[in-house]
Amino acid sequence: MSRDGAVSDDRAPIDLPALAAIVEGMLAARSASTPLLVGLAGKPGAGKSTAADQLAALLPGSRVLPMDGFHFPQAHLVSLGRRERMGAPDTFDVDAFVALLESLSSATSAVRAPGFDRTIEEPVPDQLSFTPDVPCIIVEGNYLLLDSGGWEQVAGLLDLTVGIVLDEDTRLERLIARHVAFGKSDEHARAWALGPDEANAVLIAPTLDRADYILSAR
Repeated sequence: MSRDGAVSDDRAPIDLPALAAIVEGMLAARSASTPLLVGLAGKPGAGKSTAADQLAALLPGSRVLPMDGFHFPQAHLVSLGRRERMGAPDTFDVDAFVALLESLSSATSAVRAPGFDRTIEEPVPDQLSFTPDVPCIIVEGNYLLLDSGGWEQVAGLLDLTVGIVLDEDTRLERLIARHVAFGKSDEHARAWALGPDEANAVLIAPTLDRADYILSAR
């Protein structure tokens, strides 16, 4: 299936065991010594992090790389006038993200990557480390399939792309609950989920047509 072509909306979603079997088949057929890069994309609250962790558990030795570590620091967002849109495509360091994916595709030694602390909403430099012997790296994030703003470079660096879908009521409920869990008031959490997060969700929705597979979250 071409990653460059449009994909029909009526594809039947697969489940995690089926996705794991697809990845295992790709690993078995692979001759490269660098990790297989599997991208999971979806709207805020769709369950990308959970699906990535569950997929990694089904693929021994695999690791997860969250895109969130590439948020610009809040001080930089304030200087750019973008703090109130944190999470939008232009609030991430897409150039650094692309450079990291390129490094993972050709690395002969460990590659360091930033993590993200949700309690303070700040990236954590060099929190993660990936060695060339890792068989599969599961990359999860909102904009892996976006085709503008520098993000168009990402999909071509991934060996497999998957769109995560979840019914909207459940997605919003979980998104609001997550914001509350990390310190927002109920009112602020709902306002953020229905404001900046929803604007990003509208942007992400059509990009999922570009995924190789669709995974139904639970």
